[in-house]
Amino acid sequence: MGAQQVREGFAELYGAEPEGVWAAPGRVNLIGEHTDYNDGFVMPFALPHTALAAVSRRTDGVLRLHSADVEGGVVELRTEDLVPESDKGWTAYPAGVVWALREAGHAVTGADVHLAATVPAGAGLSSSAALEVVVALALNDLYELGLKGWQLARLCQRAENVYVGAPVGIMDQTASACCTDGHALFLDTRDLSQKQIPFDLAAEGMRLLVVDTQVKHEHSTGEYGKRRAGCEKGAALLGVDALRDIPYGELDAALERLGDEEEVRRLVRHVVTEDARVERVVALLESGDTRAIGPVLAEGHASLRDDFRVSCPELDLVVETAMAAGALGARMTGGGFGGSAIVLAEATDVDTITKAVEEAFAAAGFTAPRVFEAVPSPGARRIA
Repeated sequence: MGAQQVREGFAELYGAEPEGVWAAPGRVNLIGEHTDYNDGFVMPFALPHTALAAVSRRTDGVLRLHSADVEGGVVELRTEDLVPESDKGWTAYPAGVVWALREAGHAVTGADVHLAATVPAGAGLSSSAALEVVVALALNDLYELGLKGWQLARLCQRAENVYVGAPVGIMDQTASACCTDGHALFLDTRDLSQKQIPFDLAAEGMRLLVVDTQVKHEHSTGEYGKRRAGCEKGAALLGVDALRDIPYGELDAALERLGDEEEVRRLVRHVVTEDARVERVVALLESGDTRAIGPVLAEGHASLRDDFRVSCPELDLVVETAMAAGALGARMTGGGFGGSAIVLAEATDVDTITKAVEEAFAAAGFTAPRVFEAVPSPGARRIA
């Protein structure tokens, strides 16, 4: 669905043309999983798949929301009645953004919103962050709030943490708001400093595949929160503000200090080694040794599977099958418990790997996966 279709859908719903149309992408995280809420390093890039929003301002305190992707009519809310965790449906994401903007002192007096998205929901590709960011950017522009991308990301994170009730980190929203075409974003989630790292696989004869396992995950369920609480417990036991403060060279000593806290030890080991993997990937890409990131991706998957324990049989099957079929590297991406895996491959091996994964899923009796190429794309922007 393009800008014109979303514009036409808005006009049909609300009886007038929208003031504009905006787009915000989903993301793939190349490396750096479950590090963002530990003040660590991440390295996402934006997908060509986006959430689109046609939006107009209102002055009467009414917020009207509609999605082309969800059955049902227009949902009408009042901005003054928005209360955290009062909405368990899809409207919590855009409504939460309005709530967060108003809580931050921005005079958002209502809006008419029509949404459509091509980001697969539940695939670990940040469909919810794209939805939040596209609404935030539209309102930022229409109400002339003057907020930067990283500030919008913070507000969207607050919307998801407090209004939706999902304890997500800052990576997804920042990736959607701040990524640039042809680059991966090296982000320090503590100070939000950013560095755009050139990432043009096609020019080097490689591809990055996303394999959506079709296993849906839900961040606001308990397992994600348990991991986050365990990481916070580890930081407290080790006397640091966040696990990012444990140097990789001091990991063994830190694990010794945790004694028989075996679950916490596993979580700590993953986060500290994952931060180190992000730095390794950045160094390899900057030195032009792109193929060498493959084994680092595979190491990351093993850590997520064995230490953080957020993989699942379908994700493990993608990684094992792809590597056996000649992939340079592979790992699950996103929060886990389903969702997607990424596969780094030579361009000439893409068809072989794709076929192997599809056949492996069929043999295991799993739902057929969706496989597509991930191309680093632009971040959130006005498109009409």
